[in-house]
Amino acid sequence: MRIIATLITALSITTPAWAAGHGQPVGITSTLSSVEITQDGRVFTIERNQDNDAVIVDDYAKTSRPCPPFCVQPMTIAPGVETIGELEMIQMLEQRNFGELDALLIDSRTPDWAAKGMIPGAINVPWTTLSLSKSDEFTIADVLETQFGAIALDGLWDFSNAKTLILYCNGPWCGQSPTNIRTLLTLGYPAHKIKWYRGGMQAWEGLGFNTVKP
Repeated sequence: MRIIATLITALSITTPAWAAGHGQPVGITSTLSSVEITQDGRVFTIERNQDNDAVIVDDYAKTSRPCPPFCVQPMTIAPGVETIGELEMIQMLEQRNFGELDALLIDSRTPDWAAKGMIPGAINVPWTTLSLSKSDEFTIADVLETQFGAIALDGLWDFSNAKTLILYCNGPWCGQSPTNIRTLLTLGYPAHKIKWYRGGMQAWEGLGFNTVKP
């Protein structure tokens, strides 16, 4: 993993102002307070809530969602697909900022969930949009070509220059990003170009990271 100090020197790093009464600073790591990333020309800041008394929001406070459909997902979703955490995701976004990695951060949730807040720098591609049963071939093809960088060749797909995709949804109990991943693999998307942030919004919110509206 790239040494965190590189983030501080090579990225535009912001240091949050510690508001009175908020207590001790809440960094991402002991040496990193926040990170600025760029997506489609927009600049986003990734940082954690500075209020030491903050608690997780109600949407992610439930412990016993009915299963099915809200069943616990495995740590490895498919052979060749890497499961990553928050720091690995930030490193990939860093590599994207440096032009070292052509990547997209994909929020796989339905629009009603995405509207509540997304990880900064993500785009919303709901699992239903890529679903072979709920979508259509023209919509799927449009996403693969215009957003993911695949090339259609005589009824087949060339993924040699396709982007690396980092997918997430609501967390370990959510099947929306796993469904997107399985669909992409069925379509031939290379497993090594798919990364899965299994913790999703459950872990993101639980660690006090900020969100943005789509």
